[in-house]
Amino acid sequence: MSGIRNLQTLLASLQPVLSPVEFVFVTQAGGRYGDGANLNPIATFQESEGLTLVVPKENADLAFEHYTGVFRMISLQVHSDLGAVGLTAAVADALSKRDISANLVAAYYHDHVFVPVAKANDALNALQELMKSSGLDTKQQLK
Repeated sequence: MSGIRNLQTLLASLQPVLSPVEFVFVTQAGGRYGDGANLNPIATFQESEGLTLVVPKENADLAFEHYTGVFRMISLQVHSDLGAVGLTAAVADALSKRDISANLVAAYYHDHVFVPVAKANDALNALQELMKSSGLDTKQQLK
């Protein structure tokens, strides 16, 4: 099943959902895929400096992992095509207008936005407004 490429349709279909879980980004110098599995990461990325893991804060705390920020994840329920153009920019722009930093992760089906805990509800509102302001009737577009 392929995702949606049309930017207006994507924006009209965002359906952002805020996770109740708090997440942190940790790194393991010299780490390789599979390391840190005990932390139950929801995402990993191999960088030259080490393995970055996105993990529930509670798991990082129990393992005495170092982190510098605490985030909530907003998942965009629309199935975006990995080749779609403009979604990341539109989301980042909507959040930057409210002075909200965003760490975006694109997965196969959905995009996920990590925002500071203190601004999570404001970020959710911004994305809901972005969706409503798209000017499209979502039901018509998805037919």
